[in-house]
Amino acid sequence: MRFLRFFPYPTRMAVVRLADGGLWIWSPIELNDALAAELEALGPVRQLVAPNKLHHLYLGAWAERFPDARLHAPPGLAEKRRDLHFHAELADAPDPAWAGQIDQVVFRGSFFLEEVVFFHRASGTALVCDLVQRFDPATLTGWLGLLMKLWGLTGPDGSTPREWRASWLDRKAGRAALTTALAWSPERLVIAHGVLPQENGGAALARGLRWLG
Repeated sequence: MRFLRFFPYPTRMAVVRLADGGLWIWSPIELNDALAAELEALGPVRQLVAPNKLHHLYLGAWAERFPDARLHAPPGLAEKRRDLHFHAELADAPDPAWAGQIDQVVFRGSFFLEEVVFFHRASGTALVCDLVQRFDPATLTGWLGLLMKLWGLTGPDGSTPREWRASWLDRKAGRAALTTALAWSPERLVIAHGVLPQENGGAALARGLRWLG
C-alpha cells in the first residue's frame, strides 16, 4: 500500500497477456523481487501503463527492472516526470501494441486530472483507476470512516473523490467519455482502490459516475 494524503491507501494493479505473449501492466504498484518473478513466469513485461498522473510513483523502478518495456504516459505526466523517458502519450486511440485487444478513452473535462479508462475485450473487463473508489465501510472506523464517507468513497455508492468532481468544469466531455465506456458493455469493473464491484461492470461504472449527469 502507499500513503495518499494522510492514511494508508491500498492500490491494485492489473496484468494482461497480449496476443504476442508480452505483458501489459496497468497502474504498476510497488515492485519487489517476488512480484517480478511472478510476472517473468507469465511472460516478458513489454508495456507499462499509468492511467493518470497520480499513479507514477513506481514507474522508475519498473523501467529499471524491465528496460525493454515501453512506458505510456497519461495526459500531463510527461511534464511532471521529466526524469522518465515515455515512449508515447495515451489518447483515445489504442497503441498499436494492443489495438484490437484493449480499448481506451480519456476522461477529459477536469482542470485537475484526466484519466484513461481501458476495456479488455476478451474478458469483458473495464479498468478504472481513481474515478471510482469503493472502500468497505466496515474496515473504516472513527474519523477516517466519516471522512471517506463524506468524500463519497465507500460501499456500493463509492464514486469519485468530491474534490476531483469539483474540478470538473466540462462535464459534457466527461459524459462523452462515459458514453463510450458504457458502449463497451463491460461485464466486470476492476478498480485500483477498494472492493471490486460484484454487480455488472457497466452498471457499476454508471453508478459510480452518475454525478456527471
